[in-house]
Amino acid sequence: MAKPYEFNWQKPVPSFLQEGSMFDRYEEESFVFEPNCLFKVDEFGFFLTWKSEGKEGQVLECSLINSIRYGTVPKDPKILAALEAVGKTENELEGRIVCVCSGTDLVNLNFTYMVAESTEDAKQWSDGLKSVIHNFRANNVCPMTCLKKHWMKLAFLTNTNGKIPVRSITRTFASGKTEKVIFQALKELGLPSGKNDEIEPSAFTYEKFYELTQKICPRTDIEDLFRKINGDKTDYLTVDQLVSFLNEHQRDPRLNEILFPFYDTKRALQIIETYEPDEDLKSKGLMSSDGFCRYLMSDENAPVFLDRLELYQEMEHPLAHYFISSSHNTYLIGRQFGGKSSVEMYKQVLLAGCRCVELDCWDGKGEDQEPIITHGKAMCTDILFKEVIQAIKETAFETSEYPVILSFENHCSKYQQYKMSKYCEDIFGDLLLKQPLETHPLEAGRPLPSPNDLKRKILIKNKRLKPEVEKKQLEALKSMMEAGETAAPVSILEDDTEEEIESADQEEEAHPEYKFGSELSADDLSQKESVANLKKAVDDAEQENNKKGVITAEDEQAWMASYKYVGATTNIHPYLSTLINYAQPVKFQGFATAEERNIHYNMSSFNESVGLGYLKTHAIEFVNYNKRQMSRIYPKGGRVDSSNYMPQIFWNAGCQMVSLNYQTPGRPTRPLNQRRAAWTV
Repeated sequence: MAKPYEFNWQKPVPSFLQEGSMFDRYEEESFVFEPNCLFKVDEFGFFLTWKSEGKEGQVLECSLINSIRYGTVPKDPKILAALEAVGKTENELEGRIVCVCSGTDLVNLNFTYMVAESTEDAKQWSDGLKSVIHNFRANNVCPMTCLKKHWMKLAFLTNTNGKIPVRSITRTFASGKTEKVIFQALKELGLPSGKNDEIEPSAFTYEKFYELTQKICPRTDIEDLFRKINGDKTDYLTVDQLVSFLNEHQRDPRLNEILFPFYDTKRALQIIETYEPDEDLKSKGLMSSDGFCRYLMSDENAPVFLDRLELYQEMEHPLAHYFISSSHNTYLIGRQFGGKSSVEMYKQVLLAGCRCVELDCWDGKGEDQEPIITHGKAMCTDILFKEVIQAIKETAFETSEYPVILSFENHCSKYQQYKMSKYCEDIFGDLLLKQPLETHPLEAGRPLPSPNDLKRKILIKNKRLKPEVEKKQLEALKSMMEAGETAAPVSILEDDTEEEIESADQEEEAHPEYKFGSELSADDLSQKESVANLKKAVDDAEQENNKKGVITAEDEQAWMASYKYVGATTNIHPYLSTLINYAQPVKFQGFATAEERNIHYNMSSFNESVGLGYLKTHAIEFVNYNKRQMSRIYPKGGRVDSSNYMPQIFWNAGCQMVSLNYQTPGRPTRPLNQRRAAWTV
């Protein structure tokens, strides 16, 4: 007999979250202060709700909460004054503020701050909320559970009288339905139906809401299917008709008959017992169209096995056998040209499950000479490298324990590379994989370690010196420092040659399509003369618009026409070189050469156009390459608007790091990338 399908999507919600606690709430950007709010989480973990006396109830979906953090003491004197007015002075706030970060995408974020009565309450709620968010299974519940979720939200959105406004219900069904239709449906159910009426929560039961949805949005497709099965002769299905439908239409014929047996009369009666609301029909073993609809909208009819939305595969294979959720130019929150950089983006993409982030590193120009992260020569703002490293440490393993890869595009001088290395070492600590595992030495023909081998480890992807050169430079560095020459990290072997890089990919560039001269394509040659004239205009525009903060379409076109990529440095500091192990970028010299060398820890990057070209001409070789070592695909430079390409074609060839612009909301490819789990076989 076919077994009932069980999909446990709920996370246990601690009792103190359900019972609720009092907090003072504020928002910094819009200056909102609401004292004495009762915060709660419902039994299913769907919503964080709050309500204060004399105000309407508010609801925040837990699925929209990206992170829970401790908030810093507010700087706004208005908020500090408001908190002091309710007995919370500035010097008492440390450790008592819980920050709820939420948003429908990774860029447009809202921050709600909850001020607890004590540090103990803040810690308890912080830990409790962290335990119920990031419930990816709850995002894939069946339509019936979704309806219950909508009903619960309406029940929480009470007005100052503690009742449900009819206007809240009309807003729920606003899409394509006139208010008259909704008012009429409410009237037929015996509920208040005036525009300004209110409904008692006790009268607005889930069954009433379900009936309301069926009146306003009837499932005519299911009705048609029901009539087709019973020949439109009766208003019910017999057990035999139901069994026939389940075996011939619902069951996947590709399934193993032993593991997934056919439906029989006994199982059909169980379904009728569970989903048929009419007791008289249920006792006769018959199913109405309403019961049939409830069954088809249940978890038992999900299009995929819902228990496989989370990790269920083996994680003992080499890294190259897994898809790795990857981000391109992670620091940007908008366009590639004239965009803003943000430390927060690193937190958001890692919390969203990303396992490979990109850091474009450049020399800082300030007195402190701090390395920065920015999109070089593209009029983008910059952020401090050390702040990004701190953000990565805080969020790298919040949603997954599997390894994180930092893809460095390194343009820094040796001195600032040394600072980068020390920041990684000091901030990451034991999280940083500084040496290869004893079980997986860096030798030709040796497979990469598995995700399980590298749990809670951070790997750096950067060019590496040849072993003998690295050793020589480290010895020189050591002797200089022992001699008391503090300038050693700055001056050490600044005259290195490119030959000292181990298989260096001296042409591996983020935007090779922006190169000029002999490497211009036939289509670009006609533009060559205009490029020189535009270069000065772009430089002038950059200086002028940096003052104004305005980027025009003409500026962008001029930059696109004249931009020449400054390749990542091949002059690597030996200290940084020692931190590179299982992700060593090399110049791609062909699939035959890579197969001959058989070095699994070497990898190459391809922009989407180059990668697509190889798929057209060397598809089988590309697949075999990906079986052995990793490849990274990234958007072509022409995608100035941070648009995305279709990643599926590269996943089909086994490309592991298919990097996408996570910052672009509303595009189909980023959700597709998120559905492709952080590490999947």
